[in-house]
Amino acid sequence: MAYLPYFRNYCLQNYFYILLLYWVAMTTAYDVPAEPLIKKLAEKLKNEFKIEEPTWAKWVKTGMHKERPPENPEWWYIRVASILRKIYMRGPIGVSRLRKFYGGRRDRKSKPYKHVKGSGSIVRKALQQLEEAGLVEKVADKGRRITPKGQSLVDNTSQEIIQK
Repeated sequence: MAYLPYFRNYCLQNYFYILLLYWVAMTTAYDVPAEPLIKKLAEKLKNEFKIEEPTWAKWVKTGMHKERPPENPEWWYIRVASILRKIYMRGPIGVSRLRKFYGGRRDRKSKPYKHVKGSGSIVRKALQQLEEAGLVEKVADKGRRITPKGQSLVDNTSQEIIQK
């Protein structure tokens, strides 16, 4: 307990530095809601990184549990941004685990509902595009993880959302 007075003096002397660090600390994806972050990331991926949707994306369903293709014409960019955020939050992560996140309940008529995985092709193509852009990298036997370039993109985007 002999150090307690020294600690009190340090805190009182550096009170303004402590407050400054608290308010200036970098905002991350953990600090902002997911929906506005994904929308903003989708815009950036489309315009700055030239992520392009495949030709088959107009007609494809996003999984066995869906009856129709997505109605939003910008759904590809939203899915790629969502995958980037998932890798940021949970990486390194593989295709199988990402398929599980984008799956849902399948209606099996008179039988009970059952969870099915989402489309693997969509996840793989999105990951390949993110790798080409340099935002994601492969880790041997673990899946994909975010690169420093990708982390700064997500952090800067979340900072922009907080400032609005």
